[in-house]
Amino acid sequence: MGMTFAEKILAQKAGLPATVPGQIVDIQPDVALSHDNSAAIIDLFKEMGATRVFDPKMHAIILDHATPAPTTKHAQNHKQIREFVKEQGIPYFHDIGRGICHQVLVEEGLALPGEVVLGADSHTPHAGVMGAFATGIGRTEMASIWAIGRLWLRVPESMKIVVTGQLPKWVTSKDLVLTIIGKLGVDGGLYRSVEWHGDTIQAMSVSQRSTLTNLMGEMGVKNSYIPPDQVTFDYLKARTKRAFTPMYPDADAVYEMTVEIDASQLEPVVAAPHAVDNVHPVSEVQGTPIDQAYLGTCTNCRLDDLAVAADLLKCRKIASRVRMIVIPASSEVYLAALKLGYLETLAEAGAVIESPGCGACMGNHMGVPAVGEVCISSANRNFKGRMGTKESDVYLASPAVVAASALAGTIAHPDSI
Repeated sequence: MGMTFAEKILAQKAGLPATVPGQIVDIQPDVALSHDNSAAIIDLFKEMGATRVFDPKMHAIILDHATPAPTTKHAQNHKQIREFVKEQGIPYFHDIGRGICHQVLVEEGLALPGEVVLGADSHTPHAGVMGAFATGIGRTEMASIWAIGRLWLRVPESMKIVVTGQLPKWVTSKDLVLTIIGKLGVDGGLYRSVEWHGDTIQAMSVSQRSTLTNLMGEMGVKNSYIPPDQVTFDYLKARTKRAFTPMYPDADAVYEMTVEIDASQLEPVVAAPHAVDNVHPVSEVQGTPIDQAYLGTCTNCRLDDLAVAADLLKCRKIASRVRMIVIPASSEVYLAALKLGYLETLAEAGAVIESPGCGACMGNHMGVPAVGEVCISSANRNFKGRMGTKESDVYLASPAVVAASALAGTIAHPDSI
């Protein structure tokens, strides 16, 4: 019997001929990712009695969650991290302004096909877009990896998602993944490794695929994997000199569950308050007044997302009572969008452009809504208080719907603009 991607890669990393779901394996990850929470991890690391990190080149630390520092406490945390990075000789450190850790990890060629990435963040499955096994862990687990370079994992069950057909106009990978979460629920992929297959996925860019792997964290998955192909290899050509060996599931692999989606039947959707699986067609909520439109986060604010928004807003103005906040996912995206004129177009339309980072996604700063306000966002979470205010409503949507809504002043289908 063949093995799924998760079974195969964890077997290889554990030095075993094979693994099965439920089996416990001890592995050394290729990459250990953390961000602003590294300050807390440093404290745990020292409490363990450790003094030197295991293999500094294994670690990637990227400041993104509260950047630039909105409070003295955040500033002190950043200072502590910078000092630790220098002391330990960690080469893969990116300070404020470089962007969101998941986006930067991919851009820097630090997550490669056939590798294991463990990150102290729940959206670490994002790196599965490169064909890696990528999963989130806790701060204590990360501290132990810093100290000894290893961690045990349970081999997950595997789910296969097969998407075929052409996406209709205005339907994006964000609509696809929200539709799937709406059908299966927020616990529909609990501790499972999700594999994405089908011609629809193969036709997508790395940016579009990233939305899929990123948002699967909201379905409770352990890992979200897209088989690496020429799109992947072309993306990596100028980004890494490290050798890698792609890994693929066996043709006779056995999956706990297979989901088949006809992309041609999809339509633009939103996740309504206050759950990611509360998914409805845009047509059902169209006309809902909004106070803020937020285009940002690791889920959707890459170059193609900004291009769509700029195209919709060109020579137009956002609604008078609406704030539109735009935060590019990385400095690479920011500079490319600047050169192409996208940011100028968005600013002329009335949008506020902020420096790359997580911004208001988790309610730290740069766009926290007021009590009673409604925000439509390209983010990945909308539970009460996620953006900092429990008494606000957050709708999740594609960049096209966010931009169209900013123009209309209400939730709007792009075709209506």
